[in-house]
Amino acid sequence: MTYVVTDNCIKCKYTDCVEVCPVDCFYEGENMLVIHPDECIDCGVCEPECPADAIKPDTEPGLDKWLQINTEYASKWPNITVKKDELPDAKAFDGQENKFEQYFSAEPGEGD
Repeated sequence: MTYVVTDNCIKCKYTDCVEVCPVDCFYEGENMLVIHPDECIDCGVCEPECPADAIKPDTEPGLDKWLQINTEYASKWPNITVKKDELPDAKAFDGQENKFEQYFSAEPGEGD
């Protein structure tokens, strides 16, 4: 098992989760984060830290797509280990549906 970041992170990008991760397995895209599944130790401390409730265990049904996305982009985006400010309109985008189709960016973030 691993944890994955899902679509509610898109356009929010809260980084509370990266501060508590003991193995620094978060990677930063332009408008979301992902977890590297091979680095995640399944401790679960990140899940309750996410204000957008965007982190889920990959054992939940329907998360195969998100496991693929997290795996792919964790190898392309820079590592992030320190908390940053969320995106300016994070609260407005929190909970919106179909965020991946509408807003996902494959561009990398800045990392640390």
